[in-house]
Amino acid sequence: MKQDIILSGVGGQGILSIATIIGEAATQAGLDLKQAEVYGMSQRGGEVQSNLRLSDRPIASDLIAVGTADMILSLEPMEALRYVTYLNRDGWVINFFLAF
Repeated sequence: MKQDIILSGVGGQGILSIATIIGEAATQAGLDLKQAEVYGMSQRGGEVQSNLRLSDRPIASDLIAVGTADMILSLEPMEALRYVTYLNRDGWVINFFLAF
């Protein structure tokens, strides 16, 4: 089993919190986890992205290569578009729209 997930959004939406929750659940389930994060402007509204690689076998790298991601989980539609080239042919884009 292997899942490569890109979480994307902008500062203040909780991308890093979501990554932490998924990572903790994967670790408790006994999966190998590698995580890498990219911060845009370190303030509300800047780009935030996290690579999550989960597997039942050892993982060598924490980065997801172009064309290999299984899923893009996004809280901002434009940020999902930024990473769409990373999806594999059968990959999914899941965009959550948050309205307050």
